[in-house]
Order: sequence, then structure tokens, then C-alpha cells
Amino acid sequence: MHLKKYLVKPGLITLIALVGGCRAYFHQPTALHSARLGEETTITDELRLLPPPKEALAAAVYKFRDQTGQYKPAETSNFSTAVTQGATNILLKAMEDSKWFLNIERENVSNLLNERKIMRSSMTQYNNANELLPPLLFAGMILEGGIVSYDANIITGGAGLRYFGAGGSTEYRQDRVTVYLRAIATRNGKILKTVYSSKTILSQSVNASLFRYVRFKRILEAETGFTTNEPSQMAVTAAIEKAVQALIMEGIKDNLWLADEKYAEQTQQQMADYEAEKAEMQGTDIYGVTNSTERPRLSITPYVSMLRLNGDYAIRSWKPGYGLNVNYNITPKWGVQANGFMSSFSTFTKDRSFTLDRNWRNADLSVVYQGLPYQRITPFGSLGMGLSQTSTGNGFSNNLKTFSYAKAGGGLEALVSNKIGFRMMADYYFMTNDQVDDIANGQLNDSFLRLSGGISFYIGRGSKKRAVTAPVLNQTPATN
Repeated sequence: MHLKKYLVKPGLITLIALVGGCRAYFHQPTALHSARLGEETTITDELRLLPPPKEALAAAVYKFRDQTGQYKPAETSNFSTAVTQGATNILLKAMEDSKWFLNIERENVSNLLNERKIMRSSMTQYNNANELLPPLLFAGMILEGGIVSYDANIITGGAGLRYFGAGGSTEYRQDRVTVYLRAIATRNGKILKTVYSSKTILSQSVNASLFRYVRFKRILEAETGFTTNEPSQMAVTAAIEKAVQALIMEGIKDNLWLADEKYAEQTQQQMADYEAEKAEMQGTDIYGVTNSTERPRLSITPYVSMLRLNGDYAIRSWKPGYGLNVNYNITPKWGVQANGFMSSFSTFTKDRSFTLDRNWRNADLSVVYQGLPYQRITPFGSLGMGLSQTSTGNGFSNNLKTFSYAKAGGGLEALVSNKIGFRMMADYYFMTNDQVDDIANGQLNDSFLRLSGGISFYIGRGSKKRAVTAPVLNQTPATN
């Protein structure tokens, strides 16, 4: 029975820690695996679903290099590169999957030329004739570029919890690889189009452990966990495939090459999807967060609150209240706020021999800062000053007193539409004297803590127009 008591709660904690990564945990490599075909990325299917070309483009790739100069981080001396050195092979495979290119060997063309010399020599020896081989194909276009950056640890973090010898933790790290690709016309050397793409690389670990004395001289200790690292080669493959897809779509848009006219409807649909993706990316930062939300300048927020006085009496209670604030954004991040609030407060001694009940109302003006004004969920903070009044009885006619205060607060706002958002707030009121509860005691003045929730209604237009609209597609078929 004692063992069961000590195992139930820690076992639940361990189970919760492992649920999020059950796929990796229950597929541990405890046996040998045979060779298999290479995995595909999420972009591979998009390449294969591109509309077919009117005519395949003869293209050559001499070298798609790793230009990062990045080495793998290691505790000991290790000069292994952080990204693959075989990016040329990945690019040629992506071009082949798209069905838009006729690939021509150029990376090891010296080997090809040498083999053709051997063939001509052998044919002359056996046939006693100088038989000519077919000429080599020439490329109308050359694809150049490379892997230009590998940024390690752009985001790192984790969380953990341990209680009474049982707990778990998780850590994560995100890297980023960036690829540039350009198409060059062979006839005149003109750079036709340049595109770039990026892909994040995720590494994460989950650990759970238990250390407990179950009885005298008996210790129970257990630990488990796993670590997953997204292969950098798969990330490079996805980035290159995305760059090839973007290059094809950009060329179609600029009439550099033509899609098959039989698939005009499919081409228009995929072009519209591509332009919408580009428009979204213009408002997305390097962390993958979309900054396309536009908050109007003026907002009105009715709210309900719970208020507590931190005074000189031992027992403090929470009291409900309500209020309204009006916020005006001078800039996307900075604004001013006018606030009005009504509530009451109650405090009493430990033996409840004396109870103080007062009505409370206040008005203040604050400066507000929004941390993420272009995102649907943003933190905010405020600093301000104001006046408050207290009274006894049902209204504000008995024993009316006026106090001034400084105010600091913060919270979160989440938009559900362009005009409506939910707001959660916490505000701290520091009074300029210690007479709110009629007792001056100690070195600190009386103060109030208020927790609030409300609905923000936005009026008018935004303080800075950031919405990016996709350009209207040219519905006229491309012609030579």
C-alpha cells in the first residue's frame, strides 16, 4: 500500500511528460533496419503537382555550393560541416521532380568528355572508321546559387516542473537554413530571376524522472526521455525544393517560360495561391510570426473587475467592480488611455471585531505600450496617474474623501476580428498617502490590486497601413 501511494502521482507526471512525444518514445531504434528509399518532404508533392510546361527547359547546374562556412558545434575538435556538401544532387532531383527542366550534366562534365574520348577510340579501333558521336546538348539556362546561411539557436527555450522528487522537463532549439537560387540566360548572361527560401530545423528533448524514499533504506529511482533532431539534409532539401517551385512560378508570372495551355485553369489557381503566400510572407518575421493585423487607433473597452485593498488591516477581501477605458493609439506601439472605474473595498481585523466597507471610484490617464501591435495576441503595459474618491453608505455623499495615486499595469489582448478583442488586465494602484483605510501604519502607503477582463471595440482605421494585397493576375495567356 505504501509503494502504491508513492507511485501514483509521480507516475501521472511522467505519463503527461511523455504524451507529447509518444511517437518518438514508442519508436525507439531497438533493432536493425534495412535500407529504404529516401523520405520526401512536404514540398515534394507541390513540385509534382505544378502545371506541366509547354516545353521543358534545358538547364545546367555546375555547382550548388555550401557558402555558409558553418561547422557543427561540438565539445571536441570537429570539422564536420553543418549542412550537406551535396546540394547539387538535391537541386537536380528537385528539378527532375518538377518536370519543368531537361537536366544536362555539368558538375562532372570532364568525366563525361573523357568517356566520350574512350568511346571514339574504341569505335575507331574496331570499325576502322572515325565514326562521330552525337553532339552534346547545350543548356539554354544555367541555375546558380547556394546555401547562403545556417543560423544556429535562433530560438531556444524549455520548461520543467519538479515536486517531491518527481518531475519532468523539456528543451527545444531552432536553427535556420537559407537558400538562394537564380536563373541565368546562356545567350547573353542575363540574370532572369532570383529567389530565395528558408527552412527551420527543430531539435527538442523531453525528460522525466522520479527519486523517492518509499520506505526506510529503500529508494525508488527511475528516469526516461528522448531527444529528436530534425535532419539538416531534409531541411536543405525542403528549402531547395521550395526555391525551385518559386523560380518556376516567378518565371510563369513574368512570361519567361510558359505553362501548357491545356492546364490554364490549374496554372491560374496555383499562381493565385503562390501570390497569396508571398503576400503573407511579406508580413511574417524570421520567427514565423505573421505581423499582418491592423488595430484601429481608437478603442473602447468596458470591463468587470475584482478589487482588493492592501491596507493596514489583517484581512483583505475581493470586491467586484466595473469600468470603462478609452484608448487612442498615437503610433502602432504607443498610445494614451483614459479610464473610469467604480467598485468598493472591504477589510477587517482577524477577530472580525471591526469591518471597514467603503465605496470607491477613480479616474486616471495613462500611457500605454503595446509589445506586438501587428499580431492578434499582444502584451501591453501602462503607467499613469489619477484621482479616486471613497465614501460610506450607498452613494458618494457620506464621508467623501479624495486621494491621488500612481498606477502601473499590464495584460494581454487577443483579437477575434478586426474590430473586437478580449482583454485581460492586472493593475496596481499606489496611493500617495496612507489614509484610505483611516489608519496610518508602517512605512508603505495603502495600495489596491485590480484584476479585470473586458471586450475591446475598435473604431475607425489603423494607425499604420500594413495589409499587403496580392496583385491581380494577368488573365491573358502568356505568349512568346
